[in-house]
Amino acid sequence: MKKLWAGRFKEETAGVVESFTESISFDRRLWKYDIEGSIAHAAMLGRQGIIPVRDSERIIRGLKEIAKEIEGGKFRFRQDLEDVHMNIEVALTEKIGSAGKMLHTARSRNDQIALDLRLYLRDEIGQIVSALTALMGVLAESAERHIDYLMPGYTHMQRAQPVLLSHHLLAYGEMFGRDRDRLRDALKRVNVMPLGACALAGTSLPIDRSYVAKLLRFGGIAGNSIDAVSDRDFALEFLADAAILAVHLSRFAEELVLWSTEEFSFVELPDAFTTGSSIMPQKKNPDVAELARGKTGRIFGALISLLTVMKGLPLSYNRDMQEDKVPVFDAVDTTKASLSVLTSMIPKIRFHREVLAKTAGAAYSTATDIAEYLVRKGMPFRDAHGVTGKIVLHCAENKMRLEDLKIADFRRFSGLIGPDIYRCLTAEGSVAAKRSRGGTSRSEVRRQIRRLRKIMIREE
Repeated sequence: MKKLWAGRFKEETAGVVESFTESISFDRRLWKYDIEGSIAHAAMLGRQGIIPVRDSERIIRGLKEIAKEIEGGKFRFRQDLEDVHMNIEVALTEKIGSAGKMLHTARSRNDQIALDLRLYLRDEIGQIVSALTALMGVLAESAERHIDYLMPGYTHMQRAQPVLLSHHLLAYGEMFGRDRDRLRDALKRVNVMPLGACALAGTSLPIDRSYVAKLLRFGGIAGNSIDAVSDRDFALEFLADAAILAVHLSRFAEELVLWSTEEFSFVELPDAFTTGSSIMPQKKNPDVAELARGKTGRIFGALISLLTVMKGLPLSYNRDMQEDKVPVFDAVDTTKASLSVLTSMIPKIRFHREVLAKTAGAAYSTATDIAEYLVRKGMPFRDAHGVTGKIVLHCAENKMRLEDLKIADFRRFSGLIGPDIYRCLTAEGSVAAKRSRGGTSRSEVRRQIRRLRKIMIREE
């Protein structure tokens, strides 16, 4: 079949070029958005008298019929027609005759694909935001369920201070809340309509872009026709946000991998979310968490791929930009899959309360509480830090716990220490004392749970 754009060409496109330049193998997934945009465009063309109203109506009916055919698996996408736009336009013309040739009036594939990608991302970002809300919800539920579980908090992967397990889980809730806010904010830049920019310069025909924007529920219209077709910063912003989200998912997954080892024994992952070994019968591998961690590379790669495509392009549209869709599609799919599997797994994780509590109070993790005790007694913090360090050194050299010291022993280091020191030495006492805003006391953690739930239901 002769190309729709082949009027000035003498030779047919080489087969190897058709294979190299086609995009229908991946952009076919935009068909719904291509048809949605075309219906709005056709309605505008008829309303403005640019094409006869009866032809506009025939186009719209034909497009709706094609949508049903695609949904029913009866539509055949053809590589020789290059992309989703040409496949649908040719099918429309075959279905309704010459009226189908009017559809492309006052538009170009340049603004058409920019429209399709924006419509697609608008939908997908909405779904990812909902998935993040669900993940935040299971974290809040887990935090409520484990409000009495102690665990060691870490810095530099060394035991640092006791915290509540709920406090630790809620840290991820905060991260995912910011991820959701970033994506919602990105929607403002995504939800801008490029249609009407045509190839790059706009059109001399009396189109009504505001009417099309209203039909397609866009919040704004691209203000410069060159910019409308030549940039993908809205897609880059999504990929950057997805990459940050992937970092947070990966960090959480990494902790599940560590915590499920015999060395930590903090958690037991559910059988349904683990796998076995082909050779070692005893193994229970945290493959879901490992893959959630590993798939981060794909999302990072998607961002770098599109940044590389865009970095040297002159204005306006260049065919390089055809390479925007594969990384965006892959990042969307990978992000949604990771969110879904972790949201399903978290409620089924069993935390080993005894192990967590035992390790929470070990390794002199309440030493900072001794320093703060001395501060409350009037000692400058830097001096209190030095005194506490000497107490820890004494215990370490004599293989003693802090709570093994008698008052007389403590008073060798500071006369300010009295019997009330022992309230500071247990993990339970340490946690209960951390009542500063955002701290790890039960009252503060309950406040954080309430806060997370409020964030979850917050309107855009």
